[in-house]
Amino acid sequence: MKSPLACLAVLLSLLLCAPCTAADAKKPNVLFIAIDDLRDWVGYLHHNEQTKTPNIDRLAKMGVAFTHSYCAAPVCNPSRAALMSGLRPFTSGVYENNNDWRTVIPEPLTLTHQFRGAGYGVFGAGKIYHEAYKRVSDWDDYLANEGGKGGGKLSPQAKNDGVGGIKFAPLDCADSALPDYGITDYGIAQLGKTHDKPFFLAVGLHKPHMPWNVPQKYYDMFPTDKIILPPYLENDLDDIPPAGVRMAHPETDHIPMLKSGRWKEAIQGYLAAIAYTDMNIGRLLDALEKSAYKDNTIICFWCDHGWHLGEKHHWRKFALWEEATRSPLIWVVPGMTKPGSVCERTVDFMTIYPTLCDLAGIAVPQHVEGKSIRTLLSDPKSEWSAPGVTTYRFKNHAVRTEDWRLIRYENGDEEFYDEKADPNEWKNLAKDPKYAEQKAKLTKMLPDHDHADIGGGAGKGAENFGDGKKAEKKRLKKEAKQQPSPASPSVAQ
Repeated sequence: MKSPLACLAVLLSLLLCAPCTAADAKKPNVLFIAIDDLRDWVGYLHHNEQTKTPNIDRLAKMGVAFTHSYCAAPVCNPSRAALMSGLRPFTSGVYENNNDWRTVIPEPLTLTHQFRGAGYGVFGAGKIYHEAYKRVSDWDDYLANEGGKGGGKLSPQAKNDGVGGIKFAPLDCADSALPDYGITDYGIAQLGKTHDKPFFLAVGLHKPHMPWNVPQKYYDMFPTDKIILPPYLENDLDDIPPAGVRMAHPETDHIPMLKSGRWKEAIQGYLAAIAYTDMNIGRLLDALEKSAYKDNTIICFWCDHGWHLGEKHHWRKFALWEEATRSPLIWVVPGMTKPGSVCERTVDFMTIYPTLCDLAGIAVPQHVEGKSIRTLLSDPKSEWSAPGVTTYRFKNHAVRTEDWRLIRYENGDEEFYDEKADPNEWKNLAKDPKYAEQKAKLTKMLPDHDHADIGGGAGKGAENFGDGKKAEKKRLKKEAKQQPSPASPSVAQ
């Protein structure tokens, strides 16, 4: 028997095959910019004043910049699958990089399918979905060869390729030697073409995903003697429950980093990779402003999740604290958003799918779990009660409101933080009876269902962090041993 989602997918496929009309020419275009592993270290958020992102800040001034925006999952594959399908991880069962989302998310459920069915040309380049699971049929055209795979040789000033699994090194090469330059070129070329119908153009940049290997000049922007380490508490893990300590696993990355004495150099590498990405964002914005589409193109700028650089004794994403879950979100909507606007409401990236449909006059499919933030785009101070919800692996969730964060792990362990008084999340209030009533309010916002992990071989879908995917495969295999063997029903059966 087919599931309701499978039947809905067939129905959507039929409904979206209607012929295009002359009204299509009046529909807004969409420039959909996705950045990999970019946390809240951008200028307009003022979370790290060392960062240099003039072009991202320029984009923020063009529309509405969100200050509290959160991912659906702190891992590339589930975060992107959720955003592009409208299905949260606890609904689809896509929790990790080894889950092949294509097996449970049929094409008619995707964001691109809605736009294609509404008469749009759908184009893409770079990293939109997790690259281990490509489905070219979702696109009218997709860049096949990003170029720059050699990545350039190490700069003479490079010591080596990093510390353990944290990979960073300056390169002796031109900007154009890296794949992101070619990906941006694709976006620029599409903006320079004459399109006979509205377009949805997705540009996905890899950096600052590891390895943080970018040309030497970007490292030179951040001298190590000027680097300031992120907020850090030596005994930060003392009030963290066992499930949280396992997520931090300081023995994997943080302890080796401390022993190496190269923490500041790693920060330098991440900042350099962000600066390289900002350069490409500038190239893309310049092309849009010179194009015939500048006055009729919605810009949606998002990042798949955040990143830890030693906070909570943790590195990478793969956690439910602020650093791993918070990322930039910027919207520019001609005729709606006011330049220089800031929205302090808490949202998550599940709002992107329904908002884009709403703005383009496309009916939001019934399966989509997020809500449109159209009201916040027109009035950033308007009321908004929905929290940000982030899921990491089966039955581990974080709920974030403007003032509080609740983390509930699969085994029942909890963390609870007062974000106004304790923005670094250094004091776990979960067992303090004084906060029981407030914690109970967030508890009601936790998911009411948890689909089993859909499965996948240990190490399958591993990301390349600059070490030939070895570190990621090792992590996936280790964590697979810690998980119970779930049933694996398909969402689309």
